[in-house]
Amino acid sequence: MPSNDQRPDPDALLAQVQAQEHKATRGRLRIYFGASAGVGKTYAMLAAARKLLADGIDVLAGVVETHGRSETAAMLDGLPLLPAKHLEYRGKTLPEFDLDAALQRRPAVILIDELAHSNVAGSRHPKRWQDVEELLAAGIDVLTTVNVQHLESLNDVVGGITGVRVAETLPDTVFDRADEVVLVDIPADELLLRLKAGKVYQPQQAQRASQHFFRKGNLIALRELALRRTADRVQDDVQAYRLEKSINPVWKTGAALLACVGPHAGSEQVVRSAARLAGQLNAEWHALYVETPRLQRLPARERERILNTLKLAQDLGARTAVVAADDIARAIVEHARGANIAKLVMGRRQGGALARLWHAASAARIAGLAPDIDLIEVGQPALDGAPRRTTEEVHLPRPGRAWRYALAAVASLATSLASVPLLPYIDLANIAMLSLLTVVLVAVRLGRGPAALASLLGVATFDFAFVPPRFSFAVGDFQYVITFGVMLAVGLITGRLTAGLRFQARVATHREARARALYEFARELSGVLQTEEIFDITRRAIERAFRARATLLLPDDEGRLQAPKDAGQLDLGIAQWAFDRAQAAGTGTDTLPGSDIFYLPLIAPMRTRGLLALLPLGAPEHRRWLLVPEQRQQLDTFAALAAIALERVHYIDVAQGALVQMESERLRNSLLAALSHDLRTPLTSLVGLAESLARSTPALSSAQLEMARSLQSETVRMSALVANLLDMARIESGHVRLNLQWQALEEVVGSSLRASAPQLSRHQLRTELAPGLPLARYDAVLIERVLCNLLENAAKYTPAGSTITIAADVHGQWLRVTVHDDGPGLPPGREEAIFEKFTRGERESNLPGVGLGLAICRAIVEAHGGTIAAQVPVPAHGAAIVLTLPLGTPPAPPEELDSELTDTGNHHE
Repeated sequence: MPSNDQRPDPDALLAQVQAQEHKATRGRLRIYFGASAGVGKTYAMLAAARKLLADGIDVLAGVVETHGRSETAAMLDGLPLLPAKHLEYRGKTLPEFDLDAALQRRPAVILIDELAHSNVAGSRHPKRWQDVEELLAAGIDVLTTVNVQHLESLNDVVGGITGVRVAETLPDTVFDRADEVVLVDIPADELLLRLKAGKVYQPQQAQRASQHFFRKGNLIALRELALRRTADRVQDDVQAYRLEKSINPVWKTGAALLACVGPHAGSEQVVRSAARLAGQLNAEWHALYVETPRLQRLPARERERILNTLKLAQDLGARTAVVAADDIARAIVEHARGANIAKLVMGRRQGGALARLWHAASAARIAGLAPDIDLIEVGQPALDGAPRRTTEEVHLPRPGRAWRYALAAVASLATSLASVPLLPYIDLANIAMLSLLTVVLVAVRLGRGPAALASLLGVATFDFAFVPPRFSFAVGDFQYVITFGVMLAVGLITGRLTAGLRFQARVATHREARARALYEFARELSGVLQTEEIFDITRRAIERAFRARATLLLPDDEGRLQAPKDAGQLDLGIAQWAFDRAQAAGTGTDTLPGSDIFYLPLIAPMRTRGLLALLPLGAPEHRRWLLVPEQRQQLDTFAALAAIALERVHYIDVAQGALVQMESERLRNSLLAALSHDLRTPLTSLVGLAESLARSTPALSSAQLEMARSLQSETVRMSALVANLLDMARIESGHVRLNLQWQALEEVVGSSLRASAPQLSRHQLRTELAPGLPLARYDAVLIERVLCNLLENAAKYTPAGSTITIAADVHGQWLRVTVHDDGPGLPPGREEAIFEKFTRGERESNLPGVGLGLAICRAIVEAHGGTIAAQVPVPAHGAAIVLTLPLGTPPAPPEELDSELTDTGNHHE
């Protein structure tokens, strides 16, 4: 019959039922997982889909990437296919998964290949796994594929192994929440044979892949990562199944170890042996210390040794825990079963026969409670050089608690004296009950030791004052000897049990206080919007919970911590070290432990947000609370909450700044559009009037003609400025639609030179267009505008007589156009800034302009999917602006099409 301790938790059962109800309405996700491309993930997914289709299940192929593999393409035959949705992106039409069509079709199972894929801009979700989440929420089962390098947690590891960092990643939580993970695995040699046979990539791609990503060492390492990640997933599945089915026995599916830390000298040997054994088994390990009421009253020196042993275990990589319980053996077994640990490491007790007998009994009890757990006994070093406890430590109570024993003695004697007048009226059995009541009250208030003393004194005074012959320790009736024995046993047992309950109540109170402190701290931080409020709340919470004075330090823009006003004993050098390395330092750590202050970095999900400095209050020996695992874990939790609050406030400021900037940009664009539109008509009229005035009859005098021409040039310049403002506003508003046509670059260069002729009249001009330039697909009007702006900009910032060159050639898959001059060049360090709006090449200049020309050029070129940048030409003088436009495959000319049709017709004839 199971004991009460083994019954399932009602709250856990309720949560399990709720989770099952939620899972029943949600689709199932099956991931086909592999080490790299070509292992057969898509093939295995299609094979499973064909089997489901043969069983009469509605299967739909949503997205399946065959990558030109004939075997994979053959598996698609007979499967219903979902038509792709085509989206325009940078002048190209790309196929994408049609989520709305899939939801409307609502199959029982849908195939979604390459789960980590990034969707084209304009899709509902930026990532394909988010589309899958919506499908699952709609109750549709999904079969998908993932490579190990696409897992977010392993992305940098794979990049370090292969030298290739993939951009498309998948959160590990999606992988962990999958209902099934199917590992598709083949040896590295077999994968390389498939690569050479053209079953992975096309021949040219396969040759490049074999020289970079698909090296044998890379494939072996990726295979190990995939196997380990799958094993971790399977281990989590096993643990979840055991919890779901309330399976109590340990399943020896893992090699985890549990080191049992005791209060005796030699526990360090147990910890070190467990660490070595865990390293040999390549397994995780735990260290557990069970604190009973008796162990809680150990001398300070021995408690310090226990805490140091736990810290040693933590430094060696163990997960440490301190459990308060009366039964050490049962607590060890429960902890091992809860973590599914199959091996216990215990130390062999040295000493006399009694100590060895006690140890053998403890080990035998653990074996009896958990026969399915392996016990590993570690030898202990000889005790010759070990420090021995002094007589005072062993036998005498601590000086601070001697009054408890005195008070227990007084209470027992007072009860006996108060019972003497009652002797004629009540029986001796009732007087014995009064003595036992005193023992219980002493145990509740003063503890187990005073209760034992009260029990002994109660028996002695009962014999002396009440049992005949009275006022003598002689016993006239042997029955009273049994009474004395029962009284003493009941008193000792009652005192022990009461003291144990008192200890457990105190432990529960401390746990409740820690939980309440965390809850109140999190609640106060949840609504904070200012960094100063976080400082105040954190200081108060730390001082209440840890009896320590706390100070928070924040970094500046360069990552240097700023000293607070009340720095006091704070060492900024240690603080900066802890912040830079994201490691704790100071008292209680292995880094500068001589410092009186504990430095703890505030590590948030994105980055380290600051540092928490604590000065424990009280005597130095009272600062050992930093070594207690529960206290350190609670402090780490406080620090994590503060770091998350700081990060939340930071991103609130960022969001508010971005919102203000967006509103400012929108307002500015609206004002620019309104002003330029209203100014354009009168400026056009002014240009026409100035031209008419210069040609008016009778002819103007020379002075009047010069004034008319100046008026005309300034009006034209103002009209161009207004046109730039209006164009910039239109481009940023997204109202400009590109008229993309396949055109020759020579025509646009010629038209831009003719349009810029007045501005280039005082400069020498050269064209260096490579012969046979291919056609490119672009908006001729806008690209002409770009070239005009670049030519006019070069003419504006170079002296008269300078040479301006416009060149074009083919660079890879890009058409490259360069406009460079031999003038003074760009200001150092402003190669990127000149493309920003309202930024000019010279900060203070009498040259006309407001700094919009290059910003318009960048907006137009990037709208075409190209790039534009400033460079220093060779030889290193002057300035050069280089723009690139993507090349494609232009359509065949009509003559070629006619000839092909003619040839085809002749062939048929």
